[in-house]
Amino acid sequence: MLSPSPPSPSPEPGPPTSPKPGPTASSGPRPAPPRADPGVRAAPGSLPRTLSRRLLGGRPWRAALYLLTSVPLGVATLVALLLLAVVGSALTVLVIGVPLLLTLVLAGIPLAALERRRLRLIDPVPLLDPHREPPEPGLTSWLRTRLQERCTWRELAYSLLFAFVLWPLEALAVGSVLLVCGGLIGTPVMMAAGGDGEARVLKLWLADSWPEAFAVLLAGVVLLPLLTWPLGVVARGRAVLTRALLSPPDSALDSRIAELDRSRTRLVDAFEAERRRIERDLHDGAQQRLVALSMTLGLARLERPAEPLGGLLDRAHEEASVALVEIRELIHGIHPHILTDRGLEAAVEDLADRSPVPVEVLMAVPGRLPEAVETAVYFAVSEALTNVAKHSGASRVTVTGVTVRKWLTVEVEDDGRGGARLGGTADAEEDERGSGGGTGLQGVADRLSVLGGTLLLSSPPGGPTVFRLEVPCPPADSRT
Repeated sequence: MLSPSPPSPSPEPGPPTSPKPGPTASSGPRPAPPRADPGVRAAPGSLPRTLSRRLLGGRPWRAALYLLTSVPLGVATLVALLLLAVVGSALTVLVIGVPLLLTLVLAGIPLAALERRRLRLIDPVPLLDPHREPPEPGLTSWLRTRLQERCTWRELAYSLLFAFVLWPLEALAVGSVLLVCGGLIGTPVMMAAGGDGEARVLKLWLADSWPEAFAVLLAGVVLLPLLTWPLGVVARGRAVLTRALLSPPDSALDSRIAELDRSRTRLVDAFEAERRRIERDLHDGAQQRLVALSMTLGLARLERPAEPLGGLLDRAHEEASVALVEIRELIHGIHPHILTDRGLEAAVEDLADRSPVPVEVLMAVPGRLPEAVETAVYFAVSEALTNVAKHSGASRVTVTGVTVRKWLTVEVEDDGRGGARLGGTADAEEDERGSGGGTGLQGVADRLSVLGGTLLLSSPPGGPTVFRLEVPCPPADSRT
């Protein structure tokens, strides 16, 4: 009965004789003690590290800076609004006050612009400017645009709220923290300055010894990072309110989208005007010089000069004739005269006459369309017919066009082998022979998308291929 007792105490003497092997032997089946409970190890230094992070971190100080800068800005805004309102109202009888009152209405615009920049101290997400560009240059157009925008009046309301409500509350929050912490931290200084060995702490109690004064200083140092929490909450709430009041509403975003559409249309018009200028310069300049050169070489050939000069003149005349044909084709490709003079239907019929594949044109377009629409549709049909002639192996093509509810729909259908694609070809064999739309059809789709149009391509293997485009066409009087 006594034999089982020695094994039970035998493990106990082990740790005193060898303190380290005991834990080492048991470290295999369970994790090491320092990692089993990190909180126990970090507990002695956690409070100083937290305080240092709060003091040295940038976020609490940015929040304090955001609230501190509101005070002088709010005072300046309050003074400016009161002066504009009082002086403008007093001088309205003399008409001089009208510009001052107008300035008062627009005073929220510069303040809102500054607030959007100042908001980056708290919120890294930029706040977009909701104002749109005036349609015309000049002060009158700018004033008319700003007075018609809802965001201008929202910014005026924000400036009034900021001048009379927000900055006093922010000054109270920051001032309270500075007063409490500064009063506590400055206790030893006040005791030394008093000379009587006493200092009143925050007008609440009397510190009459140096240990007590330094204890109060330590309490102020500890309390300072703790009070940055409510300051951060106030600053974040203030940032949320600023973003809610100064964010562009949906109508402002819609107006910006509309302005982008208008600017895109202006770019398209400028591009077409540049194409016409290049076409005109080539037609009136380089083409006429080539014609004169060809005529001069032809007259020189009539003189029957001796060889080898005669052969050189014949070759030069042929090269000039080829160059003249090429430059005429280039001019026609840049911007054909028939499109400008007779419209889209006649230009498509001209494309059909030039196509090596028989083309039947069934266009029913009433009158003239906007110039940008006619140009885009013309070059889209031209690209489609070129692809048909090069890659499809079709025997006939049909081009149809109709205008329904201010939308122009044009279809190019062929009976070829099919397999065309907008983004490229189906395989390497087709890529070698050029089958598919490639970048040409993709360029047509991009050009139509600028005008708000779409391009649809149906080309199953074996055909047929249907090239369909839809473009909005405003009334004819909107042509530029």
